[in-house]
Parts: sequence; C-alpha cells; structure tokens
Amino acid sequence: MEKLFKVYIYKEGDIPLFHNGPCRSIYSTEGRFVHQMEKGNFYRTNDPDEAHVYFLPFSVVMMVQYLYVPHSHEMHAIGRTVADYIDLVSKRHSFWNRSLGADHVMLSCHDWGPHATSYVPNLFNKSIRVLCNANTSEGFNPSKDVPLPEINLMTGEVTGLVGGPSPSCRSILAFFAGRLHGHIRYLLLNYWKNKDEDIQVYDSLPTGTSYNTMLRKSRFCLCPSGYEVASPRVVEAIYAECIPVLISDGYIPPLSDVLNWKAFSVVVAVEDIPNIKKILMGISQSQYLRMHRRLKKVQRHFVVNGPPKRFDFFHMMAHSIWLRRLNVRVRD
Repeated sequence: MEKLFKVYIYKEGDIPLFHNGPCRSIYSTEGRFVHQMEKGNFYRTNDPDEAHVYFLPFSVVMMVQYLYVPHSHEMHAIGRTVADYIDLVSKRHSFWNRSLGADHVMLSCHDWGPHATSYVPNLFNKSIRVLCNANTSEGFNPSKDVPLPEINLMTGEVTGLVGGPSPSCRSILAFFAGRLHGHIRYLLLNYWKNKDEDIQVYDSLPTGTSYNTMLRKSRFCLCPSGYEVASPRVVEAIYAECIPVLISDGYIPPLSDVLNWKAFSVVVAVEDIPNIKKILMGISQSQYLRMHRRLKKVQRHFVVNGPPKRFDFFHMMAHSIWLRRLNVRVRD
C-alpha cells in the first residue's frame, strides 16, 4: 500500500473553506490529515490518471465557522456549498461521473459532516466518507466509510499526552469527567455521580484536580457518547494507557477493520450503565494486565506525528481508505 496507493487532490476551491482545516482543537485530526496530504510527501499524485482515489478537500469545520449563522440551526449554506463543489469538479473532470463518486473521499471531524454529505446522494451513499461521527443510525456504512478518531490537540502536539504509569500505580477503578451532553451522559452521571469512590464520575472536576492526572491514576476510563457518538475521551484514554470503556449506541470505533477492540477495551451497553462496577470488577487482574499490554501496543496507531511515522494516525487512516477503495470497481 505504501508504494502503490495514489491520491489525487482536486485543486479547485480556495482557503479557508477548502484545502484547510483546524490543527489545534477537538477537530484536529481533520486539519492534520488534510495538511499532511496537501504537503505531498506521502501518497499524493499530481497525475489524476494514476490515482486510486480522488480527495474532495472541503472542510465542514471551516464552513461552520464562516457560513453558519450562530443559533440559527440552519445548515443549508453548508450543504449547498458541498453540493456546488461536487457539481464543479464533476463538470471539470470526468472522474466523478465515471464512478458516481465511489472512488472519491471526503473527510470531516465535525458532528455535521454526515449531514453535509446528504446534500449529494452519491456522496452520501457511494463515496468513501472519513468521519468522526461514525454512527450507523445516521447512515454510516462501515463497508465503505472510515471512522476517524477524534483527538483534542489543544497545542497541536501530543507532547506530554502519551504514556502513563504502570497498572500497579492506578488506584481508581473507573473515571469520567465531562459536560452533560446527551442522554447517555445524563444516565451515567445520574446513576454514578457522588455514589461510589471506585467509579469517579464528574460533570466538573474539583478545583485543583488535573484531568490528565486522573486519567493516569485510573484503570478504566469511561467514554460515553455525547450529543453524537464520537468522543475525544477514547484516544485520551489510549494515550494515558487507561483501558477505554465505550458506552454508545451505533458507534463504529476507528481502525475496527484491523484492530480487535475487544482485546484492549470494554464495551458497555447503555442499558448496562448501572452494572458498570460489576462488569469492571468481573475482569480478572490477569485479563486486565493483558488488555493493558495490548493497549500499549496499539497506542502508536492513534498518535499524531509531524512528520508522520509508519503505522501512526496518518498512515493508518490512509490504509483504511485504501481498504475501502479495494472494494470499488471503476469502469474506464
């Protein structure tokens, strides 16, 4: 794949809405992938005839910033911009019409990414959509779409975020801290907040308490969905070497096609929130240690490097796109 895979990036579109993306925010994976691909050091080709996939370089995050009217709950301007862009490249080039978009790729870490693609039916139904909001109940199709990890890089770097103490130094059974976003978090906080010292759940951490320190003191880190299924807490847990506990409906975790998430994480159904302690206490010490060792092995696949390194976030996302492209037959 590293030697063969070729990506052509459409040159149409201007910054800030196109060829752009945030690198220092909760949406950082969108910007980091786009900027690394644009640099052209990996996979990119300037010859569209030798490309395996065609990258649509629009940024839903930047469209929200520049086109969305706050509190209007009106997303038509964003959807129309996406539709207009597809119309433009389909008229200037033959590649979209040849495959009806099946060998085309878009990427978005914004919650509205999936909805933005719905303005072009073939983009929604046929194209490879790389999305943080990988929710099967909202049309995410794991056979053609790629789950994108949500990583909150406030400084743009992973320095100080990756690594944690040994299992013997982790005194807290399970930890979560986050705002009351969505019904799953409401259930979690309602049942566990201030109820049990082993299950430390907060909507706001006490003054002087470090979030990252709590991650590193915990054996398991609870990762409930918010308003949408994706949460940066999954990768935060992986970075801190705290076993992630996924609590969601319809979420497809990143790299599920190559990683066995059951080997290094715990999945808890929403209806089992009251049983979290029982479930986690039922994991033996030897099983926990195996999960911890496996977590450390897969950690590198979620690390954002600059420049990219083999098997890191950037290359694993490229590999996930490559795997979906193998399922597409394009007629000349």
